Amino acid sequence: MSKFFLYARKSTDEPDRQILSIEAQLAEVKEFAEREHLEIVESFMESQTAKEPGRPIFNDMLSRIEKGEASGIVSWHPDRLARNSVDGGRVIYLMDTGKLVQLKFPTFWAESTPQGKFMLNIAFGQSKYYVDNLSENVKRGLRQKVRRGECPGPAPSGYLNDQLKHVHVPDPERFRLVKKLFELYATGEHSLKDCRDLITALGLVSRTGKVLSLSIIQKILRNTYYYGVFKFKGELYEGKHERAVSKQLYDQCQIVMRGKAHPMERGKQEFAFRGLMYCGECGGAITSERQKGHNYYRCTKKLGTCSQRYVREEELAAQAAALLKQVALSPASAEWMLGELEKEEHDSAEAGRAAVQSLNLQIKQVEEKVDQLLDARLENILSNEEYVAKKNQLLNQKLDLQAKLKEIERNGSLWFELCRNFIRESSEATVSALPENFSAQKNWIKKVGSNPTLANRTLTLDFKMPWRILAQSGIASRRDAEFPTEFSRNDFRRRGRDSNPRDLAAYRISSAAH
Repeated sequence: MSKFFLYARKSTDEPDRQILSIEAQLAEVKEFAEREHLEIVESFMESQTAKEPGRPIFNDMLSRIEKGEASGIVSWHPDRLARNSVDGGRVIYLMDTGKLVQLKFPTFWAESTPQGKFMLNIAFGQSKYYVDNLSENVKRGLRQKVRRGECPGPAPSGYLNDQLKHVHVPDPERFRLVKKLFELYATGEHSLKDCRDLITALGLVSRTGKVLSLSIIQKILRNTYYYGVFKFKGELYEGKHERAVSKQLYDQCQIVMRGKAHPMERGKQEFAFRGLMYCGECGGAITSERQKGHNYYRCTKKLGTCSQRYVREEELAAQAAALLKQVALSPASAEWMLGELEKEEHDSAEAGRAAVQSLNLQIKQVEEKVDQLLDARLENILSNEEYVAKKNQLLNQKLDLQAKLKEIERNGSLWFELCRNFIRESSEATVSALPENFSAQKNWIKKVGSNPTLANRTLTLDFKMPWRILAQSGIASRRDAEFPTEFSRNDFRRRGRDSNPRDLAAYRISSAAH
C-alpha cells in the first residue's frame, strides 16, 4: 500500500483570519483517508500563501518524497498545494519521474498517467487563474478608492476605520492629540523624546495601550496624510479625509526635523544663537565660544579684515527680545484686532454678496446680447464678419466676468482666516520675547525676520511681511492699560504702511505671503 503525506495550508498566519481552516482541513482529510484506507505517515501544516514559490514546509515535503519516504499526497484541494506555476510544475515533474504516484483529494484525484497529469495541470491552472484574477480585482478596487480620494490600507494614528463605509474617520480620543503633537514639535523647543513624553502624558498611546516608540513619533510627523495628502505606489494623491494639521504646520515640522538631523558631538557645547546671524561688516559667519562661564558670539573674520568685537549671549538675547516685542501683540491688542477683523468680515461678506449679484447680472446681460446678435444675423441685419467679431467680443467679456465670479467664490473670506492666524501667532510671540527664552527667540527670529546681522554688538534684521507692517504700526508697543482707551481704528490707519490704507488692508495684503 502506498504511503501518503498529508498537507494542510491556509493563506495567512493571522489568528483572526481563517482561524478554523487548518483544523477543518485536517478533520475532513483524515476522515477521507480512513474511508479510502490510505496510510498517512506524516502530516504537514503551513500558514503561508501559495501565490509565490518558496514555502519551506511544502518544499521539505517534496524533498522527502524525492528521497522515497512517501509516494503520495493527500490534501483538501489542489489549490492547497500550488497557486503558482513553479510549485505546480514541480509536483507534476515528480509524477513524471515516478517518485510521486498518486494525489488524493476528497473531490478530486490524480494518478501518474497522461490523463491524470493533464487534469492536475488544469486544476493547478484554475487555482493560479483564481488568485491572479483576485489580485486584479483587488488592485482595481484600490485604484477606485484612490480616485475617490480614499487612502487604501489601515487608518494611521489619530484615525479609525469605518467598517461600514470603508473610509478613515477621526478618532474622537486621539485625533486632537496628533494635532497637538505637531504643534509641540513645530516650536523647535522639544526633541522627539520630549514630544513623546508630553503627548503620552496627555493620553496618546497605541491602540494596545503601549507608549509610542520614537520611530513611530517620527513616522507620524513625516506622514503627509495628516495634512490631506497620501502616497499610493510612490505617487501623492489628495485625500477627502478630515485633515489633522495644515500644510504650513507640517512644513514647519519638517524644517525643525531637518535642523535636528545633525546630532551634536559628544561633549560639544550648545549655543542658542549659533547659525542664525552674519557679520554686518564683512558678511562672514558668526561663530560662538565659551569663556569664563559665559557664551560669546563674534565674526569668524575668514573673509578678510573685520573690526567687529565679541558680544555676550545674554546681551544678544535681550536685543532679540526687544526685536520680538515689536511684533508680539499683547492680549488686549490681539482681542481688539480680532474684533475689528470680525466687523470687517461682516462688511466684506455684504459687499461680496453684492458683487456676486452684480456679476451674475452682467453675465446675464451679455448672454442676452449674444441672443440678440444671433437674431440680427438670422434676419441679415448683420454680415457674417460683423456677427463673428461682435460675438467674439461678447464671449471674451463673458469669460472675464465668469473668471471674476470664480475668484470671489474661491477666495471668499480666506484672507480673514489668514489674518486671524497671524494675529494669534503674534500674540503667542509674547512669551518668546522674554530674554531668558533663548531657543524660542532663535526660532521666532527666523520666522519673523530675514537677513539677521550682527554689527557693533547690535542685532538687526529685516522683518518679513506681514510682521513688517505690525512692527511699523507700533501696535505691539502699546501697553494693555492704555490700549482700550487710547487706541482707535483711525489711529491704526495713520500708522499703516501707506497714507490711505483701506480698513485693515495692511493685514490683508500681507496675509497671502504669510
